[in-house]
Amino acid sequence: MDEYCAFTESRTLRIERLLPGPIERVWAYVTESGKREKWFCSGNMELNAGGQFEMKIRNADLSDDKEPPEKYKKYAEGVTYFGTVTKCEPPNHLVYLWHDEQDGDSEVSFELTPQDNDVLLVLTHRSLVRRDEVVSTASGWHAHLDILVDSLKGDKPRSFWTNFARLEAEYEKRIPVE
Repeated sequence: MDEYCAFTESRTLRIERLLPGPIERVWAYVTESGKREKWFCSGNMELNAGGQFEMKIRNADLSDDKEPPEKYKKYAEGVTYFGTVTKCEPPNHLVYLWHDEQDGDSEVSFELTPQDNDVLLVLTHRSLVRRDEVVSTASGWHAHLDILVDSLKGDKPRSFWTNFARLEAEYEKRIPVE
């Protein structure tokens, strides 16, 4: 399994991770604010179609690495986004629209499939608008999922911002310029 995002269609990224199970535990880390904030964001999520989702993203709280790269300094204190759940089938499938005032709505899908004692997570993010948004989003999901793996294994989370910067440079090379 390639750890990097695949780009399955224009403005769509897909990333897979094999995570330590069981599936109910992984589902909790995707849907419960207290667990989700360890690797991505806190915030209430109504687990039904039409439910609202508040995403309070504070990357500085994810690891000992508190200082974002210069171009992301505006996010140093965190940022809040909102979403709307469009599909919720516990513990296998969650889809939500991510509302962004600048770029409009994009769609995020989490698919969880048991594989022996592990869980295959497939995250797909669709309808991204600009190339720089694709690069940043791919780097962000990759870095967040790396921390999810660390959290589920009980390991110290790797440095978010250092990992993000390394990944952003890599995705800058991997994603074609239009």
